[in-house]
Amino acid sequence: MVQNSSMKIELCAASFESIQLAQELPIDRIELCQNLEQGGLTPSIGMIDYALGKQIETHVLIRPRAGGFCYSEEELKIMLIDIAHCTQIGVNGIVIGLLTETNEINRLQLEQISEAAQGIDITFHRAFDDTIEWKRSMDLLINMGVKRILTSGVSTNVDSGFLVLREMVKYAKGRIEIMAGGGINANNVGKIETEIKPDAIHFSGTSKILLDEESLFSETILKVDRKKVSRIISSLSIN
Repeated sequence: MVQNSSMKIELCAASFESIQLAQELPIDRIELCQNLEQGGLTPSIGMIDYALGKQIETHVLIRPRAGGFCYSEEELKIMLIDIAHCTQIGVNGIVIGLLTETNEINRLQLEQISEAAQGIDITFHRAFDDTIEWKRSMDLLINMGVKRILTSGVSTNVDSGFLVLREMVKYAKGRIEIMAGGGINANNVGKIETEIKPDAIHFSGTSKILLDEESLFSETILKVDRKKVSRIISSLSIN
């Protein structure tokens, strides 16, 4: 684990290999999910139990389907069931994102999720980058007790959102954690660390591979790449 009082390192983990890697390398915590090819979905019960068994700080993505973040009441019911399971087995936090049809944070649904979370950490993920006025969105999340925001600076990646990310950290003033993610790599992570100074960085460190090439059911997936992850960590001054 990284013994660092400032910026934390979070690995987006979607396989047992990435969980094991988080154990071996100086990584503070994981966001656990599966199906990275669809942007990440809620992991299986088995995957959650496996991660917790490795004694890793585990924050579970609650996302029942791919696509946008405007959820029906039935989808919300499924999310609440997943959250109830997470609180029962002792995860450290959940990762969520809920928007209205007009791309505002869905306060009513967030209130239900906050109640179901029973005090564990809540991270609002990059659905935040789909909102219209980020300062208003941040103020709402602060007032609702959300722990941190995962963001690319209201952009498609951290490079194009660099200036906004820096402004976000200043505006937050420690009232909520700002975690930079989306396009983090060994070439830009040092600049992000020193010039933006976020509370945390988030990355998956994956490469596309063809899985089971000889099978009729072969698929191209995003698989964690130890070299990529190691290079990102080595590019940080905190190590």
